[in-house]
Amino acid sequence: MKNIEEIKNQTYALIDDLKKTTTENGLAGSGNEYVVIVEIFLYKFLNDKFIYEAKKEKPELANAEDFFAALDAMSEDDYEEMCDSMLDTIILKKEHLIPFLAKRQNEDKFAELFDSTLESIASENSDIFYILNEDETRVSIMKPISDVVSGGTNKKNAFCRSLIGDVASFSFENAFEAGYDFFSTIFEYLIKDYNANGGGNYAEYYTPHAIAAIMAQLLVDPSEDVRSVTCYDPSAGTGTLVIALAHAIGEQNCTVYTQDISDKSSTMMMLNLILNSMSHSLTHVIQGNTLKHPFHKNEDGSLRKFDYIVSNPPFKLDFSDYHSDLKTDSYKGRFFAGIPNIPSKNKKGMEIYLCFFQHLLYSLKEDGKAAIVVPTGFITAKSGIAFKIRKHLVDGEKSILRGVVSMPSNIFANTGTNVSVVFIDKSGVDKPVLIDASKLGETIKENGNQKTKLRTEEIQQIVNTFRNKEVVEDFSVTPTFDEIKEKGYSFSAGQYFDIKIDYVDITEDEFNRRMDNFKTTLRQQFSESHRLEEEIMKQLDCIGFNENVGKE
Repeated sequence: MKNIEEIKNQTYALIDDLKKTTTENGLAGSGNEYVVIVEIFLYKFLNDKFIYEAKKEKPELANAEDFFAALDAMSEDDYEEMCDSMLDTIILKKEHLIPFLAKRQNEDKFAELFDSTLESIASENSDIFYILNEDETRVSIMKPISDVVSGGTNKKNAFCRSLIGDVASFSFENAFEAGYDFFSTIFEYLIKDYNANGGGNYAEYYTPHAIAAIMAQLLVDPSEDVRSVTCYDPSAGTGTLVIALAHAIGEQNCTVYTQDISDKSSTMMMLNLILNSMSHSLTHVIQGNTLKHPFHKNEDGSLRKFDYIVSNPPFKLDFSDYHSDLKTDSYKGRFFAGIPNIPSKNKKGMEIYLCFFQHLLYSLKEDGKAAIVVPTGFITAKSGIAFKIRKHLVDGEKSILRGVVSMPSNIFANTGTNVSVVFIDKSGVDKPVLIDASKLGETIKENGNQKTKLRTEEIQQIVNTFRNKEVVEDFSVTPTFDEIKEKGYSFSAGQYFDIKIDYVDITEDEFNRRMDNFKTTLRQQFSESHRLEEEIMKQLDCIGFNENVGKE
């Protein structure tokens, strides 16, 4: 298997090649550029994933001197039978595969052929190959792309030939054993520029692998035999958290449900599910406003409840345009702690994460488990909605706060906000675990940003300490819920650490010397203070009333 760094570098090079092609055709920085790059990447990954699975299904193809010649020689019946036996894999016809399409790139109407290939792939997989909007309209995730280039047939042909040349040069087959970490890195690199250039209200951000790994490992113990469960992320982005959770459970042991307001992220979420052998969850990927129009419901119209929920919601966002809708929410009790007010200034500072936190609690089954990323200020706020939510986790019918892990600063490369992860177990908790991991990690530079990265052994340290409910000096505590109440419902581990006083043995002579120095310093300061007092009084004596005040 290739070195992962080599595969990543190949991927970065491919993205750069695609951007060069789009730039040469006048698409740089546009929405169309993003559409082209994402769709071509999707096509490339589907192609290589299909070939990878075909070789596993038919070893004789993998061992053939010329794989594609052997594949082309298969009868249509044998090919169809192979496709049917390749569970959870998107179906591609022979003519859909990149090497076969590349052979035809010199045809006069290659752009039309390229577009029809993409349309045919979408049609063959129409049952799952779409994003469902909150109004239940469907949007195909593959559509013709040559029309984004202005000009005649020759220019469109050249554009499509360049694209097929970019993706035909190497294969990602060797990457599929690498798992999700590889793909999350690609996603971040792929659209980082679009967040910087007009990402708008819903710019996509990425949960670091370390946080995803910690959340997944603490929600699912390796000793648990978890089957037939539902996993939900109400602000899924490209799926970092929920895919990590699915891996911990077992991809075939759970069904993933997501919703996200960004169409870009929803497209990438679809790709992520496909690449991680979870095509059975594709129809549960919803593009829409979770807070205003939560999509996943029961037959009676009530909101669906889930076994596991993970979320890294946007912390602050202007939601004033649908603030009144949340105030009169039809799902009784969903926003039990309240809705943040609309400020007179800086509406972008509205704390929308507090709404997502309440939605998460409402959507969790009575024995469900959840984890949510919050700004660290949430865990110590002395009033307001944050305080009410924390009080609810402790004072409800059952205490459901399982624990909190406060992360190092700059663990997110694109925001300096300190974050913590709050863990919830609705089945009830005897004693929570509070961890202060703020001193862990190493500082690195990534894409020009300074970032703190947790090492593998540090991730394991956090996971083991939390699971075992260990008390470690200046790192972790296990306070009782009564102690948490006494501390004003603070979830900050540091507020429960013992205050230590270090005593240093010194001789009597050293003690006397230090005391003499203190006295000398104080005399000097007192003397200077008296001098300043006298100077101030002298200056005041020089000030007299101006008799001309009020006279013309």
